Amino acid sequence: MYFILSKVLLVIIQPFTWMAVLLVWATLTKNNKKKQRLLIATCAWVYLFANGLVINLFARAWDYPPNKHPDKGYSAGILLGGFISEDEDGNGVFNGASDRYIQATRLLANGTVKNLLFTGGNGSLNPSKFREGAFVKGELLKMGFADSTLLIDSLARNTFENAANSKKLLKQSGLKPPYLLVTSAFHMRRAMLIYKREGINVTPYPSHYIAGRHISIANLVPAIENFGTWNTYTKEIVGYIVTLIK
Repeated sequence: MYFILSKVLLVIIQPFTWMAVLLVWATLTKNNKKKQRLLIATCAWVYLFANGLVINLFARAWDYPPNKHPDKGYSAGILLGGFISEDEDGNGVFNGASDRYIQATRLLANGTVKNLLFTGGNGSLNPSKFREGAFVKGELLKMGFADSTLLIDSLARNTFENAANSKKLLKQSGLKPPYLLVTSAFHMRRAMLIYKREGINVTPYPSHYIAGRHISIANLVPAIENFGTWNTYTKEIVGYIVTLIK
């Protein structure tokens, strides 16, 4: 039930959803003065969330800072899923978050982590047979990493399940903490909170910084893709608050 409610809440909290609500309200109202105010509010809302300057400033404040010089010798790195999508034929494809995978494989290759735990299944409300974990394991083996260095969880559907399943696998493997946690910079605050609540000693290794790091005049020009970026950050903010009070 919690899993389903979280998916519904995700749609409700998106800025684009509230833009649509304002537009529908403005269309249906008979009061011309109210209609005018609603249309002005809609334009202001669109400009606020389509403005690259606002989202970039917020991202700088929210994103976890880079871990530029991690110590070597971690018994395991924990890589969170979300960087593989399923195509129309049911096959896995790397998506825009694949920097998570790139950074994790570098850490394993250079000895910063001795083993890699991947956790991620299929987070759809109506999931197919595709599982992210199975696909990622296949890719890691193709790259030449030994099967003995890989721990794979293909069941987790969200970050809470990522942490719970990671705890079980780490206990079974006997690998000692601390562990290096690899996920997107925007997701790291919530992931760290959930993993620590689960009693797992993790050190952050953020990746996949999606917001622009430089500010220019061009940022003031509205762009529809900024709505998508805000959807990502809104999900993280609400998820972080829910985790704090849970």
